[in-house]
Amino acid sequence: MSPKENKELLTQRMNMSSKYIVLRRRKNILFKALTFFATGFAVLCLILLIGKILYDGIPHLNLKFLTSFVSRKPQEAGIKAALAGSFWLMALTSILIIPLGIGSAIFIQEYLPPKSRLKRILILNLSNLSGLPSIIYGLLGLTVFVKTFNWGGSLLSAALTMTLLVLPTIVITSVEALKAVPKNLREAGYALGARKWQVILGTVIPSAISGILTGLILATSRAIGEAAPLIVIGGLSFVAFVPSGPMDQFTALPLQIFNWASRPQKEFHDLAAAGIVVLIAMLLSFNIISVLLRYYYGTKTKL
Repeated sequence: MSPKENKELLTQRMNMSSKYIVLRRRKNILFKALTFFATGFAVLCLILLIGKILYDGIPHLNLKFLTSFVSRKPQEAGIKAALAGSFWLMALTSILIIPLGIGSAIFIQEYLPPKSRLKRILILNLSNLSGLPSIIYGLLGLTVFVKTFNWGGSLLSAALTMTLLVLPTIVITSVEALKAVPKNLREAGYALGARKWQVILGTVIPSAISGILTGLILATSRAIGEAAPLIVIGGLSFVAFVPSGPMDQFTALPLQIFNWASRPQKEFHDLAAAGIVVLIAMLLSFNIISVLLRYYYGTKTKL
């Protein structure tokens, strides 16, 4: 091949390479624009939705709304029973999920061999269970707790149903938090003569506590925001009393919001918006607590 032909071939290849680079840049710009548009559209819809809820709900937020029971008259209705029921449900669910979730995570991560087949099966099934729709857990709670044990639509039935709902998520997040603890911390404990349970309680859990607490708080936040399981197990929407025990009938904020939103009168829709504002405030509070705890324990662990 002559030098002239080599030069022409080289020029042709350079032109093709330049066209390929330009094409790649155009595709990259197009993809970036599409992702930006999708993100912006989602954020805009969220802002408009929250703005509409705040516009309709904030005028109805006052002390009377928070301290009054539900009523057929919109101007007299409040969320006292629903608020109390949500706190009861949150407390009972927390009492159940803390020992079950953390204990299961410790067993899976600390006592099962790393390459154990049982461990892989448990992690796989927990991951699948965490992705199930919440209404499936509601049907399970209806069959087991409401019908089989004959506990009816009580707070205990609801708390156990919510425990089943959030337990897979808590176990997975706790396992990941325990897995992130450096191995040399465990070996240092064993070198000092500590037994396995002493190393776990004294070294591993304190080092992983920020991740564990974050998972617990976020899971509890999800539990108090779910309406479908509570509707399935028979939670009430018109309750004019505050529950006094785990076997009492109850209502909760999601149920009360659903009841008001399903009525045709606009006044009840505004009350539902006010209830949503209260629920969002509760969820944001839990998330802020989660962030602060994570920061506090993370800083404490580093020190």
